[in-house]
Amino acid sequence: MPFELDTSQGENGTLRCHVARNNPVWQDVATGDEVLVVFRAADAYISPRWCPSKQEFHKQVPTWNYLVAHAYGRITIHDDERYVRRNVAKLTHRHEATEPVPWKMGNAPKDFIDTMVKAIIGLEIEITRLVGKAKLSQNKEARDICNAGEMLNAQGDRRVGQAMLAAARRKPEQG
Repeated sequence: MPFELDTSQGENGTLRCHVARNNPVWQDVATGDEVLVVFRAADAYISPRWCPSKQEFHKQVPTWNYLVAHAYGRITIHDDERYVRRNVAKLTHRHEATEPVPWKMGNAPKDFIDTMVKAIIGLEIEITRLVGKAKLSQNKEARDICNAGEMLNAQGDRRVGQAMLAAARRKPEQG
């Protein structure tokens, strides 16, 4: 789901989005419930062949590395046409801003937009806690992390690759 972040509301900001009325994601919660929103920044498969220690000890298995952020917060459900309309207009404006001729809700027939707005629910989540998570093969030797990071970079998967190289640099020397 695309979220808008309002940093002026709440200590950690407030997320806003909308979902289809028939989407159970909003039907399984009530206003005031704690929810978790997971933002995936990047992820990548790590082959055991990329770890130099595998050649020596043969004790490596495939794994999956990732970078994510967990936003915990209290949800408010907005089954309110004005709220939904404002939310959709803001989201549309942001994503259409780079288009040569940005689309606006007013470009579609009013009765069509009215029908579409009635088919969605607005959600607002006041963020109470943010937690970043990174699995970057931290349990492996620095040389294994570094080589796997370089392999990812060579494949064009630079987000996880660069993060792994940074993790390898932070790892204490083994002696």
